Amino acid sequence: MAELPVPELPATLSRCSGRFTISTLLGAEEGGRGPYAPTEGTGCDSAQPTHLSGSTLCTRTFGYNTVDVVPAYEHYANSKGVGDAGKGRPSLADLHSILKPDPGRLCAAVSDPQRSNGLPEEAAGEPGRAPTPEPVRFGWVKGVMIRCMLNIWGVILYLRLPWITAQAGIALTWLIILMSVTVTTITGLSISAISTNGKVKSGGTYFLISRSLGPELGGSIGLIFAFANAVAVAMHTVGFAETVRDLLQEHNSLIVDPTNDIRIIGVVTVTVLLGISLAGMEWEAKAQILFFLVILVSFINYLVGTVIPATAEKQAKGFFSYRADIFAQNFVPSWRGPEGSFFGLFSIFFPSATGILAGANISGDLKDPAVAIPKGTLMAIFWTTMSYLVLSATIGSCVVRDASGSLNDSVAVGSPGCEGLACSFGWNFTACAQRQSCRYGLSNYYQSMSMVSGFGPLITAGIFGATLSSALACLVSAPKVFQCLCRDQLYPLIGFFGKGYGRNSEPIRGYMLTYVIAVGFILIAELNAIAPIISNFFLCSYALINFSCFHASITNSPGWRPSFRYYSKWAALFGAAVSVVIMFLLTWWAALIAFGIVIFLLGYVLYKKPDVNWGSSMQASSYNMALNYSVGLSEVDEHIKNYRPQCLVLTGPPNFRPALVDFVGTFTKNLSLMLCGNVLIGPRKQKMPESRLTADGHTKWLMKRKIKAFYTDVVAEDLRSGVQMLIQAAGLGKMRPNILALGYKRNWRTASPQSLEDYVGILHDAFDFKYGVCLMRMKEGLNVSRVMQAHVNPTFEAAEHPEENGTGGRAALGTADPATLASEQQASTIFQSEQGKKTIDIYWLFDDGGLTLLIPYLLGRKKRWGKCKIRVFVGGQINRMDEERKAIVSLLSKFRLGFHEVHILPDINQKPRPEHAKRFDDLIAPFRLNDGFKDEATVNEMRRGCPWKISDEEVDKNRAKSLRQVRLNEILLDYSRDAALVAITLPIGRKGRCPSSLYMAWLETLSQDLRPPVILTRGNQENVLTFYCQ
Repeated sequence: MAELPVPELPATLSRCSGRFTISTLLGAEEGGRGPYAPTEGTGCDSAQPTHLSGSTLCTRTFGYNTVDVVPAYEHYANSKGVGDAGKGRPSLADLHSILKPDPGRLCAAVSDPQRSNGLPEEAAGEPGRAPTPEPVRFGWVKGVMIRCMLNIWGVILYLRLPWITAQAGIALTWLIILMSVTVTTITGLSISAISTNGKVKSGGTYFLISRSLGPELGGSIGLIFAFANAVAVAMHTVGFAETVRDLLQEHNSLIVDPTNDIRIIGVVTVTVLLGISLAGMEWEAKAQILFFLVILVSFINYLVGTVIPATAEKQAKGFFSYRADIFAQNFVPSWRGPEGSFFGLFSIFFPSATGILAGANISGDLKDPAVAIPKGTLMAIFWTTMSYLVLSATIGSCVVRDASGSLNDSVAVGSPGCEGLACSFGWNFTACAQRQSCRYGLSNYYQSMSMVSGFGPLITAGIFGATLSSALACLVSAPKVFQCLCRDQLYPLIGFFGKGYGRNSEPIRGYMLTYVIAVGFILIAELNAIAPIISNFFLCSYALINFSCFHASITNSPGWRPSFRYYSKWAALFGAAVSVVIMFLLTWWAALIAFGIVIFLLGYVLYKKPDVNWGSSMQASSYNMALNYSVGLSEVDEHIKNYRPQCLVLTGPPNFRPALVDFVGTFTKNLSLMLCGNVLIGPRKQKMPESRLTADGHTKWLMKRKIKAFYTDVVAEDLRSGVQMLIQAAGLGKMRPNILALGYKRNWRTASPQSLEDYVGILHDAFDFKYGVCLMRMKEGLNVSRVMQAHVNPTFEAAEHPEENGTGGRAALGTADPATLASEQQASTIFQSEQGKKTIDIYWLFDDGGLTLLIPYLLGRKKRWGKCKIRVFVGGQINRMDEERKAIVSLLSKFRLGFHEVHILPDINQKPRPEHAKRFDDLIAPFRLNDGFKDEATVNEMRRGCPWKISDEEVDKNRAKSLRQVRLNEILLDYSRDAALVAITLPIGRKGRCPSSLYMAWLETLSQDLRPPVILTRGNQENVLTFYCQ
């Protein structure tokens, strides 16, 4: 760490809060004494303590004045992307590059050393403004444990658990309880791991799943989970309303009739609960504590009742206090009725073990969710499990299965004709037991807990507390989860409900929506068909939470570092599988409905592809899969049958040459690698920021155009050296380019001679590195940047045009910000439209290994080109046309390309028309050396500094090849004037023997005046086609 003496700071700096930028530390780049130059007697060490203000440099480190800073919370807060620089931390350029004063950054906001204590920067209010009131935050007991216990406890605890104990026996009831709790405990451990892997915000279950598995699964489960909670409000309210209705019915005090009474009581009840919720989380928490105390009192009342000696009335109903023989009889099962099976009873009990997400659902209202959620959830599971086990064991030890309730059934102990356990206690229930008409006993009387308890109305109060607390918890959970989902904008038309009000950002609109849904289902007053779906939705959430934990663990992402260590990825996977199995055990058709809804919502988000990045485990998994397959591919030997044209496309900025991008993207899509390369020419220091700025925008432009390609750029001093870097370094393992695709240089005659030399040199370099070459020419040109620039800047001059070489570009448009690049209007090209019944003409003049055939074949497989007829033209002699045609047709049939129309060109070696030959001579005239056939040494001396010049001897030696290009152009114009695409074997100029200007004249002459796109292709002379099967 570089040490700097402490500067004498101006008085103005004391008013700057935060960390100093680099430019404030040094006044001059070198030499002279700037405003912050060191002064005598200044220095920072432990012997000279300084006051801890934001303007003291020494407090930014450990006693030295340095540009570097010590670690602090603010540097890492709210960072998402890998490239995000921490707030206040100097950039790498600040530390590494030459320092320059920047007065504009003098008072940059940074952290105060006194506030570097782990508190968010939002907590430090703005000066001059009244501090905003602190939102209500709950600890692990009040916020999670009590809330979860209330949601887990329900009417099943009071009305169904004694009956389940009678059916399954104490032993199997404990097994049912423990099996249910195993699933919820594993889920609790998974919740604990996920919630301690980073800062948890509001949104509860949706937030945990979406940030772990991504928006696709998170969004779908968030929507159905919020809906399930809203309907669960109606379920629990109807449970309360039915209990009240039964009490009114016992006293003959019905309001209207049994069904409408449920509706009236339910609507009034849910309205009161809504009022409690709208009063704020503080009032809602107080109401929950009241319900919790009521349930505890009712439970204590029950336990006290079990030890009170049974009265005659209670004995007539089957209660005899604790008896070993009653325990022994009730220890084993006694199945009765259609639901009398282990899994039938399991499906009835399991919903009473759910509710463990109630605390996580208000994660935004917890003081420290990472501590509260694990501790509170697991403690709630433990205490509720103990209560279930104790209740089943105690009531199974006190109450017999069948009792008549009649005081007249008392008999003397040992009376003849008396059957059953109650005979030994002086009661004869044989008659009703044999007729199965007993009204009381564990197997028949749902209110057994109320009968056993010391004071029956307290059990009724407990039922009220359990139902109302569960309804209130769901009424709060649904809007909180839905609000977070709305703010993420994954689905349309729901953003209206994301607005929060007050210091706790209460989702009042969400409360009203939940209220409307709940009232709608209360008015139906028949929830037997909806209840299984809700249970399945909750189970679906458990399965995804467990899978989230497993998936995050199995991907080995460095970002998966939960502080809660007591979880297992294999236990989480087991919990996910068991949750799915239980879904089908409960109600198979409801499970199918739940899965159908999840898949539909999942498909919608996959189709829309929302622009969110949460660092999910799906992203980590994608990387792992790609890495493993890429490494595995390196172990696979190459074979001609598996050859794929992997293209390095010299596009420059891809949006400058959309036709070239579309052409290569068409035949590589879902088939092979496409890599768009861009060479940024200029000083590295100047071009590197441009590279970082635009790379993401170019990638997004490709994605928006639905081109499956990568984008990469290099900074180089000149075009050719940049392309050499790309050719050598592009790709990974076996996924490396083997074809260089580029655009034709239209302005080669007017461009600088050096750029002409570089362009042809790039083709030579490609062949040197054993690349194939695919060169594309279109009549209207490839580069649309001047059109785009003219749209932005009408005064754009010709001198500013990017070079039309298919590679780089110096236009300012290439430096647009990523958002502009991604949102700009997409240019339409010929490769995006239907081609109809035209022809694709292949001029396979020389054998290059088959690449000239393969690329048009791949193009013809695409839908837009599928109707085109492919014609193959080859050179031949007029007296052997039939034999040569048969030989080529036979060869093509062995390749199985489906090319059947073959034409032999016997006149390919005829002399071209004189006017066309003269046009070629005029084309090369400006580039001739006119040396008069001097010797090689003299020619080389004359050509020093201008290697593109053509000597007279080179013109003469290459005369036949030059005239062949002229003749081929005449043939192309005769046969392929109306083709959709023309593919020709690219002629090769011998390196060191063919000047660049002569070679470009060949390409110009060969492809000039053609209306369709022309693809000049040359393989690396190695086979890319085979007719063997091994």
